[in-house]
Amino acid sequence: MDLNWSPEDIAFREEVRAFLDEKLPKDLSDKVKRRGELTKADMERWHAILNEKGWLAPGWPKKFGGAEWNAVQKHIFEEEAARAGAPRIVPFGLAMLAPVLQKFGSKEQQDYYLPRILNGDDWWCQGYSEPGAGSDLASLKTRAVREGDHYIVNGQKTWTTLGQHANMIFCLVRTDPDAKQQEGISFLLIDMNTPGIEVRPIILLDGVHEVNEVWFTDVKVPVENLVGEENKGWTYAKYLLTHERTGIAGVGFSQAGLESVKRIAKAEQAGGKPLIHNPHFAARLAKVEIDLMAMATSNMRIISQAAAGQAPGVESSMLKVKGTIIRQEINDLARRAVGPYAMPFPSESIEGDNDPIGPDYAGPQAAAYFNNRKLSIFGGSNEIQRGIIAKVKMGG
Repeated sequence: MDLNWSPEDIAFREEVRAFLDEKLPKDLSDKVKRRGELTKADMERWHAILNEKGWLAPGWPKKFGGAEWNAVQKHIFEEEAARAGAPRIVPFGLAMLAPVLQKFGSKEQQDYYLPRILNGDDWWCQGYSEPGAGSDLASLKTRAVREGDHYIVNGQKTWTTLGQHANMIFCLVRTDPDAKQQEGISFLLIDMNTPGIEVRPIILLDGVHEVNEVWFTDVKVPVENLVGEENKGWTYAKYLLTHERTGIAGVGFSQAGLESVKRIAKAEQAGGKPLIHNPHFAARLAKVEIDLMAMATSNMRIISQAAAGQAPGVESSMLKVKGTIIRQEINDLARRAVGPYAMPFPSESIEGDNDPIGPDYAGPQAAAYFNNRKLSIFGGSNEIQRGIIAKVKMGG
């Protein structure tokens, strides 16, 4: 297996860098680098820039309007975008729902929804998790009962990321309560403006409104909004999750975060010397950098396999666990590096015209640390991923 970059890969990386240098707005990049809170308008602005270039949907087939990049190209773009401070592309419509529609959706659904995802007419959120169905997703209880040409939906979803911005939600619902858990689930597309839907904010540890509860009370959903077959939604859900976990190692984010920690450690003092020369801190920094290099190599092996047409298996679970551990360690090092200035993290210390509390890089560090405790939970908790690894590799 050749893990070296080909001349074509190197040329593509240069093309990506040139594009980012020219088209990535500096105010957006600066906000991302200082960990400011991105508005809906910020995210839509970058979305439109990428769409104009034809790079918004890198994994989509060209017949649907995508760039049809291979796994290596997608990795290169994600790495360079993280390094440049580009906003994260909201994945729910582009990287989660779209592959499901392209494989299982009707021609009418493809023709209607896919162009709207690209041009930004629809903002999608994901209706999977429930209060009693997180990692054990198959135990979900939200019901959809067919009445004529509609389903009537009742139930609750939670941890709905950016649902406050969404006008559409794709949901897993139980359509056959008497079937085995996985066999009685369907996949519905629901307009968030339908009567009976209520979105309630959940404020996270860092004080940010990022996730929500979504309540459904007698919500009428047209039957034509069913994706695929009734009671086959678990098949589509598993297919979607393979796309959700693409790039889950977060190598680019970790690399950018590590460089940020190094800059902070060079600026901060400990015992009259730059913190980066403190033996204890330097040892922790070296360890996480070595771990990141090893994970990046493993990630490249899997990308190489994907480029050759092989689907990742348990390796995605391994990368998810290690990737989140590394990102959380980098967050912890950054928080420790700024010392007492990491204690206050109100939004007014990060945004607006108020004087910063400490150095300009200090304000967001505690907020990022607390927010990213979620990394080891979402996308299948690390405990669940370890169980998968044990079962597949050790017969556990």
